[in-house]
Amino acid sequence: MNEIRFPLPDVGEGLTEAEIVQWRVAPGDRIALDQVFVEIETAKSLVELPSAFEGVVAELLVEEGRTVDVGTPILVIQTDDAAPDASAPTPAASSAGAGAPTAAASVSAAAPVSAAVPAPPSGTVASHAPVAGEAGGAVLVGHGSSGPAATRRKRHPSPGGAHEHLAAPRPVAPEAPAAAAPAAPAASGATALRPDSGMPVIAKPPIRKLAKDLGVDLSRVSPTGPIGDVTRDDVIREASQVTVFRNLQTPEWPTDREDRIPVKGVRKAIAQAMVQSAYSAPHVSVFVDVDATRTMEYVKRLKASPDYAGVKVSPLLIMAKAMIWAVRRNPTVNAQWTDDEIIVKHYVNLGIAAATPRGLIVPNIKEAQAMSMVELATAIERLTLTAREGRTQPAEMQGGTITITNIGVFGMDTGTPILNPGEVGIVALGTIKQKPWVVDGEVRPRFVTTVGASFDHRVVDGDVASRFLADVASIIEEPALLLE
Repeated sequence: MNEIRFPLPDVGEGLTEAEIVQWRVAPGDRIALDQVFVEIETAKSLVELPSAFEGVVAELLVEEGRTVDVGTPILVIQTDDAAPDASAPTPAASSAGAGAPTAAASVSAAAPVSAAVPAPPSGTVASHAPVAGEAGGAVLVGHGSSGPAATRRKRHPSPGGAHEHLAAPRPVAPEAPAAAAPAAPAASGATALRPDSGMPVIAKPPIRKLAKDLGVDLSRVSPTGPIGDVTRDDVIREASQVTVFRNLQTPEWPTDREDRIPVKGVRKAIAQAMVQSAYSAPHVSVFVDVDATRTMEYVKRLKASPDYAGVKVSPLLIMAKAMIWAVRRNPTVNAQWTDDEIIVKHYVNLGIAAATPRGLIVPNIKEAQAMSMVELATAIERLTLTAREGRTQPAEMQGGTITITNIGVFGMDTGTPILNPGEVGIVALGTIKQKPWVVDGEVRPRFVTTVGASFDHRVVDGDVASRFLADVASIIEEPALLLE
């Protein structure tokens, strides 16, 4: 039997460290190929790591909550296979390309970490190899193998049965037991009892993490899952109700006089990005009040259309289309400054600023300019839901070209947004509410909003900034212009 030390890999985008959030295995557990064994938090997102080996977990080398550098051994696995040759790169290592996730294993924690991926057992293909049709070829992020592919490694059945991942993480024991007993389906993952029935709560680890982030007590959530388990929709529904209830109450002052929150993960990344943007790009901001009555009418018609059945439609969708339309007419707002040159991009990776329990993130919709209205609506809904659940991956936050921030959902009329680093334009959509507005010489109640925008003045001159925002406003005022 051989011991393999699994080092923390670079999960993409050149990240140098990550925090161990939650172990999914314990010493003595048998781990299968591609089985998710730990959840980590990088400066970009939460990431689930699948195992490149199968065997028995011998030791967890890093406790939950600790931040370690890429390359630090985090797990020891005992395998029956011949010791892997860490110096021999696999096809995955040679073809993954820049930014693709890599992993390495060695028989000594003091040995230098190799960028090569240790060879998996004979007859298998490394799970880190890119697969056609997958963005970036990254299998190490997300949920391991996703979707069928001829080059996929054969999955081995998990000893825990269908409900293995419902098991909650167990404390690290000083000595590993000889074998891990399969989790009982009825009580797997239970850390609380329901007050009405006394039955255990069944929920997968990601659902428990989501509930914790949203402040939801799982024991009070009505489950709708097929085995009586709590689903993501159950948690989100409960969170919405809790939010409404909290808004009706005045919170009590905390007993502690102050809180100290470590600056790490997403908060650290936000701080660095904002400082970089504010002090490297000279910002200029413009604002315009807009009659959005026709946009509200258009949204109402789309919601009633059979083509949009099951798709969330909001003024943000019209705003996104307006941005894309205005970018085509004013391409320099969709550019990048590099000191040596200005790169004008003739495609739109549309960033949507999202407030999540982990902080502000800006995932983007790739090639948004090529999408129909219903495709864009679906993409926005998927992006928002993924961000809310904390499942946004690093690649989804890279390569943006221009950004929308919807501060209207917080009841704000306008603001001066800071540019997303690497971009030269950002637009803020304020709240839409009825106000008196002069129409044909008469004062009438109309739905009015304020649209603000900030630009990098090194790239975007005042006249271009003004024309771009005027074009956005013209679509908000008359969405029919999109048909031209």
